[in-house]
Amino acid sequence: GVRVIQIADTKEPHTPDAIFPNNWLSFHADGTVVLYPMEAPNRRTERRQDITDSLVTEYGYQVSNIVDLSPHEAQGQYLEGTGSLVLDRANRIAYACMSSRTHLDALGDFAQRMDYEVLAFDAVDSKGAAIYHTNVLMNVGEQLAVICAAAIVRPEQREAVLRSLRDSGHDVVMLTFAQMDAFAGNMLELRSASGERVVAMSEQARCALDGAQLEKISANGIIVSAPISNIESSAGGSVRCMLAEIHLQREIK
Repeated sequence: GVRVIQIADTKEPHTPDAIFPNNWLSFHADGTVVLYPMEAPNRRTERRQDITDSLVTEYGYQVSNIVDLSPHEAQGQYLEGTGSLVLDRANRIAYACMSSRTHLDALGDFAQRMDYEVLAFDAVDSKGAAIYHTNVLMNVGEQLAVICAAAIVRPEQREAVLRSLRDSGHDVVMLTFAQMDAFAGNMLELRSASGERVVAMSEQARCALDGAQLEKISANGIIVSAPISNIESSAGGSVRCMLAEIHLQREIK
C-alpha cells in the first residue's frame, strides 16, 4: 500500500480547512519544502513548523531548504500550494489557473526559485464562474493527465495547455463539466511502497467516470477511491486536496 502519515489538527487556533494540507506546503525531491501565501487569514495559521520538524525527527525525511512565499500575503498576492499549482514534476512545468487565490507575482516567484516553467490560464465552471483552484479541473501524473479542457475558455490558452501535456509525453483523458463538478479532476497519482502507481480519487469521482476513462486510468495505476461526499459537499474539496505528497528523500537507517 501507500505509506500515509496522518497529522492531528490542533484545537487552537481553530482551522476548519486544515483537512486540506496541500494548500499551504509542498515537498520536493531536492529536499525543499515550499510554504505558500493563503488568501483566507484563518488558513494562514495552518502553517505549522512542527509538522515539517516531525517529518525529519520522527520519520527520517531529509529537508535541506525552506522556500517561504508567505510574505506575498502582505501585498495581497496568493498562491495556494498544489491547489493553485498542478505540477508536472518530471518536466518542471507548473500549470496554474488564475484566480483570487492564484496571483502572477507569487507564481513568478515560485517559478524562479524552484526553476519551473509556468503555463498560466483562465478557467470557469459550468455556470461561467471562475475556478478558484487549478486542481479542480486537472491532474498530471507521470504518463497520464486528466483535464476538463472545456473549462479553459480562451482557445489559445486551451491549446497551449493541451499541447504542453502531449509534448511532455502524457496521454490525456478529457473530462466533461459534469465530471469536473463530481471532483473527477481532483485525483492524485501516488506510489506504493513497492513502487506501483496508485491513483487516488473519491467514490463520487470514480462513479462519474465512464468505462473507457476508467480503463485508461486503471491501465496507468491501481485506482483507490474513498467515499467522502460529506467533505466534498461541505468543504468544497476532494481527495487530492487532502493529500500533501512527500517527495523528500528518506534517510535509511
